[in-house]
Amino acid sequence: MQNIGHFINGAEVAGTTGRTSDVFNPATGEVQAKLAVASAAEVNDFVAKAAEAQVAWGNTNPQKRARVMMAMVGLMNRDMDKLAEALSREHGKTIPDAKGDLQRGLEVIEYCIGAPEMLKGDYTDAAGPGIDMYSMRQPLGVVASIMPFNFPAMMPLWHVGPALACGNAVVLKPSERDPSVPMMLAELFVEAGLPAGCFQVVNGDKEAVDALLDNETIMGVSFVGSTPIAQYIYSRATANGKRAQCFGGAKNHMIIMPDADIEQAADALIGAGFGAAGERCMAISVAVPVGEETANKLIDALVPRVEKLRVAPYTDGNDVDYGPVVTAEAKQRILGLIESGVEQGAKLVVDNRDFKLQGYENGFFVGPHLFDNVTTDMDIYTQEIFGPVLSVVRATTYEEAIGYAMDHEYGNGTAIYTRDGDTARDFAHRINIGMVGINVPIPVPLAYHTFGGWKKSMFGDLNQHGPDSFKFYTRTKTVTSRWPSGIKEGGEFNFKAMD
Repeated sequence: MQNIGHFINGAEVAGTTGRTSDVFNPATGEVQAKLAVASAAEVNDFVAKAAEAQVAWGNTNPQKRARVMMAMVGLMNRDMDKLAEALSREHGKTIPDAKGDLQRGLEVIEYCIGAPEMLKGDYTDAAGPGIDMYSMRQPLGVVASIMPFNFPAMMPLWHVGPALACGNAVVLKPSERDPSVPMMLAELFVEAGLPAGCFQVVNGDKEAVDALLDNETIMGVSFVGSTPIAQYIYSRATANGKRAQCFGGAKNHMIIMPDADIEQAADALIGAGFGAAGERCMAISVAVPVGEETANKLIDALVPRVEKLRVAPYTDGNDVDYGPVVTAEAKQRILGLIESGVEQGAKLVVDNRDFKLQGYENGFFVGPHLFDNVTTDMDIYTQEIFGPVLSVVRATTYEEAIGYAMDHEYGNGTAIYTRDGDTARDFAHRINIGMVGINVPIPVPLAYHTFGGWKKSMFGDLNQHGPDSFKFYTRTKTVTSRWPSGIKEGGEFNFKAMD
């Protein structure tokens, strides 16, 4: 049985509380590791160590910090297979999905190589008589990142990379469900040249989270997870005077117009709705075809595709479409919502409630499900299922369809499939959602743009990665300077010359 501790001052250390959390193999349901659970006292000690290391790191010039990022890119590419296997073993996603998780995180590290450019200030010569004015971006100090289970590599890298490139020290609290990859990434950062203590990984539960939120040394907090927890963390962090960005849940709609290529739209929905077992905040969980004919064609195209999906553990090879969900509790919650959809009158077109995988009966596998005739008052519509379930909500007009997405409390991502440029332009302009895809099913921006939703999908003012990340992890200092150039008379300085 593997024991996982914390990563402190450049090395893994054992926990001292005696409390542990089980890390499961989602494919078998077996416990594969015991994870140390930190106390508030341990958290505060780890933060203090990070603060000591941050002073020198914050005074390191941006180009040298960028070289650490450059080295990290090489090390991640070197260890890609090992990292992906560890990620799949704890999370359950397929190896291609795991490598995608790592790659999208790696792209942010690549972006951080440009830190010297991103951290340049502004300068105004002769702002007044003999007066120059300039600004500089300086690190916050020590920041905390509280990250989710569904992207155990990508999400930490999206936050840790920019925070470190800006000169901060980071205390990461990863998900207790799949902690190994964050620990491995911390080791790689040290190998890349990051000074010990600048990146601490503390494993724990709510006690550790609250300790980070209450610690006076922590100056900024980043969080990704469910909306209720995002609201809680944002409120507590900001009440304690911290800068915070907290990203919550989603219910992403894809509108399919009558002129859309139905086969293309159906293929997109399969990947966007069922990839990674639906456990991603940018999954498309609601398809909104416009018109009965469009809806009927879409259902006809989706059913055989959904029925052909192959659900299996990642060890079965690259032809697996998706693996198990992360925990037994997640599986039961998903199945409970599916039952509610049936009870509330939705038509379960593809029903895999009895799905069992031979040899993995105790695993956390959920078969793919497709609902039709879903209405906006049903639980499967209002709640984020976070599982392999796609709901079809039929709309009679474009205005009705766009209204469904605009009226939902979540505003993370959305998409439209159409051949009409005017419709696509109107959709992109009017929709009150943070990330929009036009014939693109999962509109996740690349590293040099920013990622973030609207409404109850995001709390805070600045998004993840891209230019916003460098703004979030720094604060601006503006300097107004005047150097006296008075006329010397008899060896004395004439201050009147300044008037």
